Amino acid sequence: MYCSRVVDDRVTPGSQTSLREANRARIVNAVQQRGSLTQVELAGLTGLSPATVSNIVNELTGSGVLHTSPTTRSGRRAQQVTLARNLGLVAGLHFGSRSLRVALSDVAHRIVAEQRLPLAPDHRADAGLQRAAMLAEEMVASVGATMSEVLAVGVGIPAPVDVRTGKVATRGLLRGWDGVPVAEVLGGLLATPVHIDNDANLGALAEQRLGAARGRRHVVYLRVSHGVGGGLVLGGEVYRGRIGAAGELGHVTIDDNGTVCRCGNRGCLETFVGAGAILETLRSSHGHLALRDVITRAEQGDPGCRRVLSDAGRHLGIAAASVCNVIDPEVVVIGGQLAEAGEMLLGPLRATLGERTIPSAAGPVEVVQGELGPSAEVRGALAIALDRVSIPTGMVTS
Repeated sequence: MYCSRVVDDRVTPGSQTSLREANRARIVNAVQQRGSLTQVELAGLTGLSPATVSNIVNELTGSGVLHTSPTTRSGRRAQQVTLARNLGLVAGLHFGSRSLRVALSDVAHRIVAEQRLPLAPDHRADAGLQRAAMLAEEMVASVGATMSEVLAVGVGIPAPVDVRTGKVATRGLLRGWDGVPVAEVLGGLLATPVHIDNDANLGALAEQRLGAARGRRHVVYLRVSHGVGGGLVLGGEVYRGRIGAAGELGHVTIDDNGTVCRCGNRGCLETFVGAGAILETLRSSHGHLALRDVITRAEQGDPGCRRVLSDAGRHLGIAAASVCNVIDPEVVVIGGQLAEAGEMLLGPLRATLGERTIPSAAGPVEVVQGELGPSAEVRGALAIALDRVSIPTGMVTS
């Protein structure tokens, strides 16, 4: 039994039994979201006393729900708490503009297999989903498991998603995917519950829980690669807006008279800092390059490549400043391949934010490079899958 929580209707709300079950659920949910926590961290996060946490952790470890191991924090001994790894697996899929990344993890957030495959530009949903299903099944078999042990699948795609319907929420941004019920189709292929979201939302979630924005409740995440995506975490939760299009910074207008964007508007941020725009700017002087080549040459001192990265940072700062003035985040995290440029990109971005955001006694908003690199979005896909797995707390009632 992997994914069902038994609810006993005989438990009276407000009774000691129901209170203890609620406390168990709080501890399990905290570990489920964060992957691993010390008992001291669990007490701080749940608001429960250290003694209560210790007792419940011991009980749930004995019943096979949790696993503990010794560790050290700040030079002091501590007990690290994770979910027991034998509870099952989840899968995460990230459809990028040019690649598919698939990862398997256990419920303790330990990735047991990961693979990346190239995709053709403008790949269609039907072929992509078939290929993803086959790859996921092969990876599950490679770790000696079966699909019946996969409790849920999370999927990220580079377009706004209406999570209620599992469909792309806007037309034209991801050709070949318009109107496709992705969650329903892939769920049918894998015979497993599938949950879908915008990839930048998933990157934001992963960095907030596991990466550069750990512990922050208000986060702006920018994913800059072939395209430009954005995700918002407000109050510790991903904010999607009316139809899932919140945070689409790639389509903030930078120049009313600029190039027509794939979304149909002119002068969007993506037409200035997406890979296509950067490479086209350098084509006459540098020939045909890949984005990785631009970053490498800039690191080696190439003035043209350094200039386009600096310009990209300033343009990102213009768009990010508008969002920062509206929601006042604690941190702006930059992910995607362009983030590998480091301070060549982040320095001009910070300077522009400083010029264009409301002055604060606390100083300008912090800008950092993502910690999870190219795995951020697939880690977010694993996170939304894990969030929807119901872990039994082993509660026994009389």
